[in-house]
Amino acid sequence: MVYVELLDDFEKMAERIYLNSPMKTRCTMKYDHSNTCLKVKVTDDRACVQYKTDSQQELRKLEKLISNMMKHMASGER
Repeated sequence: MVYVELLDDFEKMAERIYLNSPMKTRCTMKYDHSNTCLKVKVTDDRACVQYKTDSQQELRKLEKLISNMMKHMASGER
C-alpha cells in the first residue's frame, strides 16, 4: 500500500472515506519503533489511505484528526 505524502491530503481523503461509509470505516494507528514513526490507516474495505510521520507537529495534528473522527464514530453522526 502507498502512503500519502501530505498530511492535508490524508485528512481530506480520510474524511471522505468516513463520510462515504461511516458504518464500515475503521482507523488504526501503529507506532513503528524500529523506524521511529507513527503509521495511521483509514479504510472502509473499498478505499484505503495511509500516512506515516515522525514529526512532532504532525503528530499533534493527527491526534486532533483521529480524536474528531472517533467522536463522530462514537456518536453516530455523519
